[in-house]
Amino acid sequence: MAGAPRPGRHPIGSENMIRYVLKRIVLLIPVIIGVSFVVYVLLDLAPGNIVDDIVANSSIGLSEEDVQALRSEYDLDKPMIYRYGKYMFKLVQGDLGVGEITKVNVWDTFMYRLPKTLLLSITSLILGAGAAIPLGIAAAKRAGSLVDNAITVFSLVGISMPSFWLGLLLLQLFSLKLGWLPGGGDRHGIRSLILPAVCSGLMLMMTATRQTRSSMLDVLNADYLRTARAKGVPEEDVTRRHALGNAWIPILTTIGNSLGASLAGSVVVETVFAWPGVGRMAADAVRQRDVTTTLGCVILTSILFVLVQILVDLMYAFVDPRIKSQYLSIRKKRKHAV
Repeated sequence: MAGAPRPGRHPIGSENMIRYVLKRIVLLIPVIIGVSFVVYVLLDLAPGNIVDDIVANSSIGLSEEDVQALRSEYDLDKPMIYRYGKYMFKLVQGDLGVGEITKVNVWDTFMYRLPKTLLLSITSLILGAGAAIPLGIAAAKRAGSLVDNAITVFSLVGISMPSFWLGLLLLQLFSLKLGWLPGGGDRHGIRSLILPAVCSGLMLMMTATRQTRSSMLDVLNADYLRTARAKGVPEEDVTRRHALGNAWIPILTTIGNSLGASLAGSVVVETVFAWPGVGRMAADAVRQRDVTTTLGCVILTSILFVLVQILVDLMYAFVDPRIKSQYLSIRKKRKHAV
């Protein structure tokens, strides 16, 4: 029957996966509390506050009474722990608050910016991972050769280069000198996406290339690969199905971490290229001393990062039969116990 499982094959232990996902989601609660508290304390300890920013940018002189009224409005005349507790009380009710500068709901602003960050992150992932895996495999198969050395040096140079510096170089070359691409914003459609996606993708590619090379080197000389070659298995299948199949776990971890960080808001890249995403939203909020917007960005991006890590953990079971068998064995033990 179409769609029925093949004989001898078992579905992945979905109950165990659901239990694992729920456990990770519950663990988000202490993560949110800890991250939000640390960020709140750091913002409170930083010199200046939103009232100072308002006074500095005011076109009319504000009297001392006006300044005190503003401090009272933003609860700056109360202890820090009171303000944090008030914020968390609203948060548990699902209220992320209203931006102190923008006067717009933080959730609405974040969700408006999120598609831009998703577009940038996914595009950079495709570019970076699409180049990193072939380069890493080529370097591992030719370990010690000129090709391997060239790829290794290229990766080390890329990893050592700060993302803001790479972004400025790309802007200088392709926007200012050659004039091929716009220098920032998103007003030119796909052309505006190219430079930030290439910058972010190159940073991912450098890290993933080294991880792919390292993982492939660990398995290329394994006994089971020599056995496969002795049986006449084509070298392409040995590399793609057997070697790469057993090297996926650390590669997926590296790519997942890079994707999670990018989805959480690549502050540097989005700021350099004036890309209207979540990262730039957070940077603007910090610069303007907007505590409510900053905390909202941090909390929501922390949730995004953890969700990406959960997705990567679940993908392990689909690329590694050993992890899949662990889920199955746990489920079988529970059935026998019953």
